[in-house]
Amino acid sequence: MSKLIFARAALAAMAVFLSAGLQAQGLAPLAGLLGTDAKADVAPGPATTVRALVTPQLVPAPVAVKAPDVAPPRPPVRVLPPSQFQRFVQESTGRLLPVYGSELFGAPDVYAADAAVPAPDNYILGPGDEVKLQVWGPVDFNVSLVLDRSGQVNLPKVGVVTLAGVAVRDLDKTLRAQLGKVFTNFNASASLGRLRGIQVYVVGQAVQPGSFHLSSLSTLVNALFASGGPSANGSMRAIELKRDGKTVSSIDLYDFIARGDKSHDLPLLSGDVIVIPPVGARVAVTGAFDQAAIFELKSGANSVGDILALGGGVPALAKTKKALLERIVGDSNPPRQVQEIVLDAAGLKQPLRDGDLLTLLGISPAFANAVTLQGVVAESLRYRWFDGMKILDLIPERDALITSDYYERKNLLVQNADAAKAAGANLGGRVRNLADQINWEYAVIERLDRSKLSTEIIAFNLRKAVLERDPAQNLALLAGDVVTILSQHDMRLPQERQTRLVRVEGEVEAPGVYQTRPGETLVQLLQRVGGLTPQAYLFGAEFSRESVRARQQENLDILVRRMESQAQSQAGTLAASLGADRAAQGPALLQQQQTQIKGQIDRLKALKSSGRVALELDPQSSTLAALPALPLEDGDRIHIPPVPGFISASGSVNNENALIYRPGKTVGDVIKTAGLTDDADLDQAFVLRADGSIVARRDRSGLFGGSFESMAVMPGDTLVVPAQLDRESRYSFFTRAFKDWTQVLSNLGLGIAAFKSVGIL
Repeated sequence: MSKLIFARAALAAMAVFLSAGLQAQGLAPLAGLLGTDAKADVAPGPATTVRALVTPQLVPAPVAVKAPDVAPPRPPVRVLPPSQFQRFVQESTGRLLPVYGSELFGAPDVYAADAAVPAPDNYILGPGDEVKLQVWGPVDFNVSLVLDRSGQVNLPKVGVVTLAGVAVRDLDKTLRAQLGKVFTNFNASASLGRLRGIQVYVVGQAVQPGSFHLSSLSTLVNALFASGGPSANGSMRAIELKRDGKTVSSIDLYDFIARGDKSHDLPLLSGDVIVIPPVGARVAVTGAFDQAAIFELKSGANSVGDILALGGGVPALAKTKKALLERIVGDSNPPRQVQEIVLDAAGLKQPLRDGDLLTLLGISPAFANAVTLQGVVAESLRYRWFDGMKILDLIPERDALITSDYYERKNLLVQNADAAKAAGANLGGRVRNLADQINWEYAVIERLDRSKLSTEIIAFNLRKAVLERDPAQNLALLAGDVVTILSQHDMRLPQERQTRLVRVEGEVEAPGVYQTRPGETLVQLLQRVGGLTPQAYLFGAEFSRESVRARQQENLDILVRRMESQAQSQAGTLAASLGADRAAQGPALLQQQQTQIKGQIDRLKALKSSGRVALELDPQSSTLAALPALPLEDGDRIHIPPVPGFISASGSVNNENALIYRPGKTVGDVIKTAGLTDDADLDQAFVLRADGSIVARRDRSGLFGGSFESMAVMPGDTLVVPAQLDRESRYSFFTRAFKDWTQVLSNLGLGIAAFKSVGIL
């Protein structure tokens, strides 16, 4: 007999594991045909209670075998098609509204009963529950007792005891009473072990109707979530629990979802049937409502206020004086009508009817009593408007025009050592960027002209309104006005109104960053700061301007693009320029030229213009009177170097070093001292002068210009002697245009380093 029982248990266990594999492949119906329902009739372990006991079954389960510790994953709840009423609402609103509460059923395991938690005191024992009993005193023993089909256990030396129907709170008392019939002076403690499984049925309009094996701790709500809840056409407000053919409870899920009311959520017993009837009357709520959805009506709870209460009541962002109600009136043609209701006490009591569509309208974003201040201000905000309000009421003091960024940048100077160091090295940039420069001559009020529904622009003088308190500029404001304070960067101002910071460095009495006066020239500024020191070398003065730098850089970029275009057409003309005897070398020469061109273009792209402007001074000039009367601009930089004691030679010379300068020294003397290499091309030599200008040998070959070699050199000058070109290089357009390079780089304000960078030297 024992062998037969063992064989049956083994077969049942095999069926359980085969079922797990089939369900993992989405073949749950086949798993049911294998008779795997047996797993739910034995008390499951804690790990299986939540997951394994919610799988729908097709065959009643005999009590036999313990469920496996690891259950197959539950198939995902399918996405249901919308109901006819949902499609009807979608055609009217353009939105597919969800059914209220349906989103909660997306994760059924979250609401499954957990058999690992202690059973409540009111839990009623039944067949399959395990009781652990410990007795000590005159007799000591520990036993685990499982209630059989009759709800009985066999106590050692006591006999059969019926525990079915006993509540957990009465378990100790019941067992002590039975043990007391045999033993005296003993102590006993009883607790529950594994709990039994129960089988319930969910029928009607459920997402997944069928038979379910659940934990004995499960309630009506747990079973509903296990089945996926009501379908789109199932009722949430009249779900019935039937036991032995009688209705023992009826639950309204809206009470549970919206208010957490579980008073009708009864514990389940094996064999219970849960009936989800078809949905009743429905309405839709949309618009300015966070819980826009399809709601089911219920007798006695079908007013506008009842439905809105499910989503938190009338939203603060919805209009209370007007809402739209679309209603189906069967005896009218056409049957649909629109009504307007007020969401006051009377309007909230208005009953809704099947098919109603309630649209809550959002409030207007307009402010009834506000004006907006924006731009270069401390706080870009809306401020309260009052009757008679003017500009000075909105901007009562100058501090209202200091942006918070100013203080943040200022505080950063002491909080960040690196930032402070960089700011100290660039005083002009820090002063310019620390505070936004306000356009005091122009500010504007934007006002809606309600008669034309157009924006009216009203300009006023900010300086006169705020600083000078001019009543004519202290304009009256209306509710809804937008006052904008502009910076000097928003619009180009006349020179005299701009903030101009100029950096003066080198051999001047007081180097620093100065704010220039309207129309002030270079000479006037240098005189104002104390003039030059005795060591100043005026001919070598470097004057840089930001606007010139931008134009120079633009020209350099144009030059690069032009050379790239010429390089593409150069390959086509190379073969024609080669003789028949050199035609075989064409591919090699082409590859060599393309490599050379690409390298030179890449080096050109890396060049950055300096913005230097040649002052065209006489080399012997030493007084400020020799400087041009050049008006200064913001960002200008003047550097007066000391008199250098050397000149330089670069390129194809034997002595490419600094040479001692002596008065009267000529280019010929420099050539003689530096010495020329064998590949030197003296015809292409030029002098890069200390003032940034270039004098080429080819430009000094005329009868009246004097020879190049006889030209006197000045301190800081550099003689440049390029190398002769080999035969292959003469085919390059760079080589043919070489004589123009000196002028191009000179116009860009670039020095000797630029010539070396592009490969001229």
